Order: sequence, then C-alpha cells, then structure tokens
Amino acid sequence: MDTPFSTLIRVASHEQHTQAETSTFMSDLLGGRLGVDAYARYTEQLWFVYEALEGAAESLEDDPVAGPFIQPELFRTAELERDLAHLRGADWRGGLRPLPATAAYAARVEECARTWPAGYVGHHYTRYLGDLSGGQIIRAKAERTWGFDRKGDGVRFYVFERIANPAAFKRSYRELLDRVNADDLEKKRIVDECRRAFDFNGAVFRELGREFPLSA
Repeated sequence: MDTPFSTLIRVASHEQHTQAETSTFMSDLLGGRLGVDAYARYTEQLWFVYEALEGAAESLEDDPVAGPFIQPELFRTAELERDLAHLRGADWRGGLRPLPATAAYAARVEECARTWPAGYVGHHYTRYLGDLSGGQIIRAKAERTWGFDRKGDGVRFYVFERIANPAAFKRSYRELLDRVNADDLEKKRIVDECRRAFDFNGAVFRELGREFPLSA
C-alpha cells in the first residue's frame, strides 16, 4: 500500500464526512435556527457514544493494534457530563435516553472493542480527530448562539485542556495511523469501518432532525 494509511482513511471517508457536516439538523443547529434544547439533546447522544468508546479503553491498552491509540488526554466523558449538568441540571442522568440510531452506534463501538480492536480504531479516529478539528467550529457557534462562556460549561466537550498543541497532536495521531499494526487487507477493513462510523453518525443526525424539524 503506497499511499499513507492516514491519507487513505481520510480520503475514503470524505464524502460521508461532508454529508454529516451538511445534514439538515447540523445546518440548522450551526445556523442558529434551533434552540439550546436541540444542542442539549445532541450532547446527550454524544455521551452514549463516548461512554462506549472510553468504557472499553482500559481493556484495550495492551492490544497491539488499538493500544497505541488509547490516550487519556483525548477522553471526553467527564467533560460531556459537566456540560450535561450545565444544560440539563444536576439530575441530567434521569432524563438521558439514546435515540435508536445512537443505541446502534454505541453497540457497534462496544462490539468492535470486544471482538475486533482494529475496527475500534476506525471509530476512534472518526470521533476524536473530528472533535479536534470541526468540533471547534461547533464550540464557537454554540458560544455565540446560546451565550456559553468561552470554553466554559456547555462547551467543555470541545475543549482539550490536556492537548497544548492540537495541530501537533493531530500530526502525531496520523503518524500512529501510518504505523498501525495491520496488513493491507485489515487496513481496508478499518477504512470500511470508518465509513460505517460516519453512516452511524449520519443516522443520528437524521433522527435528531426528525425530532427538531423546524428550520426557521
């Protein structure tokens, strides 16, 4: 495989990445046409996905494929919980419920973690590299639209306090991808799982769009 794996995985998922970014729900959310409740509901869905990703992390630390990607400075669950307490109140857990698409997404992450750590890498890449990149656009929009303090409660999910230089971190992450302990066939399977992750993400956006249909 002559093309670096980090390039291959990025290019292969580009179309689905664009579709997710331009979904009706995300367009309405970032365009300020939805209320803070829609943002809170989206944040709830993220909690289920990251609970699955990070709940499996310790068991994968010594795995030859997934292990190098387990980096605690990326973990988001604690920040999501702080955001949800701000958005929903101290009893936020009582009202927490996944959309069907979210439940399927989290279940697939957990399945990969248990049975196919290389597939877990596809989900890890899709989520965390997106958070470090496009997630910063969501943070800035949320701060302006709903008046959250800059990098404060409500948007802490998007603030990586333990990563001083996001650009350098992303470079090192891509280098990890290029060195991933997998042959070409397995790399192709990881790329396919990355595409599947974007499909799950798109399904969550579609269900959120049906829950919050107003675009005005």
